Amino acid sequence: MSYVIPPAPIASVPVADSTDSFPVRRVYCVGRNYAAHAREMGADPERDPPFFFCKPADAVVAVAEGSTANVAYPSETANYQHEVELVVAIGKRGGNIAVGSANAHVWGYAVGFDMTRRDLQFALRDKGRPWELGKAFDQSAPITPIVPASRSGHPTAGRIWLSVNGELKQEGDIGDLIWSVPETIAHLSMYFELFPGDLIFTGTPEGVGPVVKGDIVNGGVEGAGLGELSIRIV
Repeated sequence: MSYVIPPAPIASVPVADSTDSFPVRRVYCVGRNYAAHAREMGADPERDPPFFFCKPADAVVAVAEGSTANVAYPSETANYQHEVELVVAIGKRGGNIAVGSANAHVWGYAVGFDMTRRDLQFALRDKGRPWELGKAFDQSAPITPIVPASRSGHPTAGRIWLSVNGELKQEGDIGDLIWSVPETIAHLSMYFELFPGDLIFTGTPEGVGPVVKGDIVNGGVEGAGLGELSIRIV
């Protein structure tokens, strides 16, 4: 097949301890999936059905293990914020997936940052408009190499944390997710058929806040061998 313009390169994330990469198809994100974070965003943390937003695949910034990636401070914002999240990589196609079968669709796990233009997100939210300008911009999804589930297992508990310049800002436990990973997969698959290559950012704990140029942001999820994510705001 020939194209009238050169096709964009395939977005991908390295696989931990491998020369292989995981091709990214879509990036789904769960909003307000920790009660304390829902409260700090001014929302009711009751267990309402989860809601989702998307980022483009090329918003992913793959950060090699042990390195710090430069991430540009985005335009048109004065309130650029961090959110650390457990990321699920889908490896098996499925729609209307049962909760009890959801883990069979998981290829692996990683640590990600859902970087956010918070001022734009809130302005759009308050007008009842979509969040894309606040969430779906370039370099808004840094991520560690993906660890296969065959090695990590399917983590249900473990400390999740983020620091800025060595100062702890976010801390929680993935066991406190309002909607667990299998429940999230099952609910999302009611609305979208999931395919290999899909990533799901599962939500962030409380303590989100702003970063500025020069800041070093580190984060991790403990207990599953997922490594640590590190970026520098430039």
